[in-house]
Amino acid sequence: MNKAFSEIIIGHSLNKIKLIYECGHAVYMDISLGILLVIVGIILLIAETHTPGFFIAIPGTVLVIIGIAYILMPTIDPVLLSIVTLVGAMIALFAVMMFYKKLGEPEPPSTTTIDTLVGKMGVVIKKIEPNTLTGKVRIDSDVWSATADHEIKEGTKVVVIKGEGVHVVVREAE
Repeated sequence: MNKAFSEIIIGHSLNKIKLIYECGHAVYMDISLGILLVIVGIILLIAETHTPGFFIAIPGTVLVIIGIAYILMPTIDPVLLSIVTLVGAMIALFAVMMFYKKLGEPEPPSTTTIDTLVGKMGVVIKKIEPNTLTGKVRIDSDVWSATADHEIKEGTKVVVIKGEGVHVVVREAE
């Protein structure tokens, strides 16, 4: 390929990819393409933060990696570019999967037993009468049948003093 033709191509706009084949191997990429890829990749990563699970983080990360490769190695060979892209995609996929795995780790289910309620505060949502299980108490987000040694009106704050079977025994909170 003659030098005049190469110089014309190199002189084109910085926003276009400049391909100059010399000896059929080297491909010269414009650094501005790398910058553009990094910017698009960052935009995709920002979009991912607003729509988690949309999985645009993987292409965003790959674009950032390829863009950085173009910036750092503007004379990269097409075969090497393919390898960098593939490795970058695999690294991005692994990293995003690990991130989502960590982000979405389920919490162990909480088990509430009568014994764990002793000492907890609650609010009477249905009047409590002595020696009956018609009274209801909301403790945290659960509703429990309750009894007491005297009548307690709705809306009264109570403390669990013990559990019996599937109901709680309460007293008015001080």
